[in-house]
Amino acid sequence: MPAMPRFPAPLRQALATLLLAGAALVPHAAMARKPASLPMATCINLGNHLDMAHGGEIQHNRLGPADFARIKAAGFDTVRLPVNWSSHSLATPPYTIDPAWFARVDQVVDGALHAGLKVILNSHNFEAINTDPVGAQPWFTAVWQQIADHYASRPRQTLWFEIENEPKDALDNANLVTTFAPALAAIRRHNPNRPVIIGGEKWSNVTSLATLNLPDDPQVWPTFHYYEPFAFTHQGATWVSPSPPQGRAYGTPADLARLPVDVQRIKAFAARTGKIPLMGETGAFESIPTDQRIAYYRSVFKTFRPLGVPICVWAYTNTFPFFDAHKGQWIPGLRGAISLPETSPKR
Repeated sequence: MPAMPRFPAPLRQALATLLLAGAALVPHAAMARKPASLPMATCINLGNHLDMAHGGEIQHNRLGPADFARIKAAGFDTVRLPVNWSSHSLATPPYTIDPAWFARVDQVVDGALHAGLKVILNSHNFEAINTDPVGAQPWFTAVWQQIADHYASRPRQTLWFEIENEPKDALDNANLVTTFAPALAAIRRHNPNRPVIIGGEKWSNVTSLATLNLPDDPQVWPTFHYYEPFAFTHQGATWVSPSPPQGRAYGTPADLARLPVDVQRIKAFAARTGKIPLMGETGAFESIPTDQRIAYYRSVFKTFRPLGVPICVWAYTNTFPFFDAHKGQWIPGLRGAISLPETSPKR
């Protein structure tokens, strides 16, 4: 075997430097390939406030500055604000949003931003886009044009848009991107880099990720909702027909076997798209014993947070509450279940 050539010392030093530089670049290349996610920590939904149809929010439970200060002090960094726009806009051209409704949404959005919270502002319960995606597209697009223009001056780092909550029925993954394309273009006119969140078909169930495609836009982010097993999380829920019977405990062998399957669904989506989806909703209904609700939230966070999944729990004060508005206190144990301190002051 011939002897290896011996290079001059200066050349050997240069080669060594190049090799070290190449080795140093490897971790950065690996980081570049790492799936990305929205920059948020722990989020809570402001559910059943501004998403109410016809007549707006519940008047005895109006969101105000004290709520946002309390949420921030509890350790949350983001709120998701569901808003019903269709009930507060004209259903025919020019599809104008009621100025009084806009003013009320402003109070909530700006109050949360002033408290140091990030805000996910969505369209919620726009039923026409689900039942007739083609026919309702002009209305839906015009509403988003108004929202996007109205909030264009708010910081893109802290106010994000979610184009529609839980697509379902006639709005599915086959037509979703096409249906939303005009609204996204309207948003991008004055919000070129603002994050926009899109969920998939069938109420954005975790299974929807398998066929969810995203527009060619680096600031469009995926989301899904997680209420599995439904027979546990929605037991006693009056709006579900038939309502799952009460008394079902969490943590059965089937419950535990499902978790790794859903983990693989998220990993597969991240590998396919390069993006980690936001869990925009998860929760257990208020009729379920608190210790069981704690067990559920703890399991969800323990399972999905290590994947880098941002999680937004449902909800602040209503139906799946973390805060007991009647007692004026956080429900003991729930914040600890999602890795927040249990010691923030009462307000």
